[in-house]
Amino acid sequence: MAGGPDEVNYRRAGWSPPPGTVFTGVVSDAELRALYASAAVFVFPSLTEGFGLPPVEAMHCGAPVVAARAGAMPEVCRDAALLVDAGNPRAYRQAIEAVLGDSGLAGRLRCRGLERAGRLSWNAAGERLFELVRQLA
Repeated sequence: MAGGPDEVNYRRAGWSPPPGTVFTGVVSDAELRALYASAAVFVFPSLTEGFGLPPVEAMHCGAPVVAARAGAMPEVCRDAALLVDAGNPRAYRQAIEAVLGDSGLAGRLRCRGLERAGRLSWNAAGERLFELVRQLA
């Protein structure tokens, strides 16, 4: 668990982390990149994310992504992630187990994720904005 909550607050909320869970606390950008790059799967259960930068960052680093089918995630991730019903813990578990148990699926998600993240770069956004503005001139 990179970032928050820390283990004390996690348990205080009544949650029980799986065996082997490591709570890193706040990490540097370099540490975050290393975590993304070495992740077997990146899970993003956010319900209210504005754009969805963490899944894009994870995809950019080659991590397969499981995310909530909520907010902007369907548009941001498209077919580059497994999208699950946000309020269904069993759906998360099934998606995580699918990625961990099927190297072909994990590989497809990695490839799609790298392609999708490439389309969501700052350069791509700038080019798209330039095209829209140029059409107004």
